[in-house]
Amino acid sequence: MPRPAPNAQRGNRGRLLIAQEAARLIRESGMHDIDQARRKAAARLGVHDETLWPRQALVEEVLREQQRLFDAGSQPAALFRHRDAAAQAMQFLQAFHPRLAGAVLAGTADATSPVVLHLHCDDTDAVQRFLHGQRIPAEARSWTLQLAGHPSRQRYPGWEFAADGIAFELVVLPEDALRHPPVSSDDGKPLPRATVAQLRQLMAEEPA
Repeated sequence: MPRPAPNAQRGNRGRLLIAQEAARLIRESGMHDIDQARRKAAARLGVHDETLWPRQALVEEVLREQQRLFDAGSQPAALFRHRDAAAQAMQFLQAFHPRLAGAVLAGTADATSPVVLHLHCDDTDAVQRFLHGQRIPAEARSWTLQLAGHPSRQRYPGWEFAADGIAFELVVLPEDALRHPPVSSDDGKPLPRATVAQLRQLMAEEPA
């Protein structure tokens, strides 16, 4: 089998270095957005050409390895606590067809990671009314995502709050996003998401 060309080897090595620095930033700086961490890591290493950056999947892979090496005493317990909290919140918010996304689903969440839930409702004010009715103080936010079949990224409203020391981010998407979910900015593929049943199955399959 032919060896990779020197330029390809340097490119792969550069991507790995960026991924390692991005993973370190996530672990040590409380930076939860992989793309943000990747951008900051690339800037620190002086790599401004985005074609030379690692895919988010590689950052996640390196992050998991670092967590196995350095956080084995704390990260698995924090992940289980966050997944358990996510399952309870999804049951609570079942009227909005919640889907779990982000680090809690990916298995890279630590004690400071937010639980990211995608809610689906064409009446965006309905979530606010529900939270108000349940006396849950929440702050308005927005997130930029691209839905499958849509030509560009758009901003979607949402809410964030904390419960029992765990941060929650509720992104309110149109009901059509159940059939046309958010896609990755890397490759245009649907972002990993899970229903509450799928999350509970994932938790049941993991070793204690």
